[in-house]
Amino acid sequence: MNLKAFLNALTGKQESKDIAKERLRLVLVHDRATVSPEFLDKIKEEMISVISKYLEIDETKTEINMHKSDGTAVLEANLAVKAIRRNA
Repeated sequence: MNLKAFLNALTGKQESKDIAKERLRLVLVHDRATVSPEFLDKIKEEMISVISKYLEIDETKTEINMHKSDGTAVLEANLAVKAIRRNA
């Protein structure tokens, strides 16, 4: 961080390029967090496919959600594990 950026951070001032970057980042996060149900279903299928090699999953109790938290897109996966596959 250079001196100017440091002083701007201390005073709460931002340069217009920094403001533009932050706005673009927020737009991209919003686009990523706003996904179709079909997209989430595809993620769920693929995650279950991979994880099922190691764990027996109850697909009816598995939930995949995407939301925003502190300006970041968050993918939450709640997987109901029936058993661990010891032979994996």
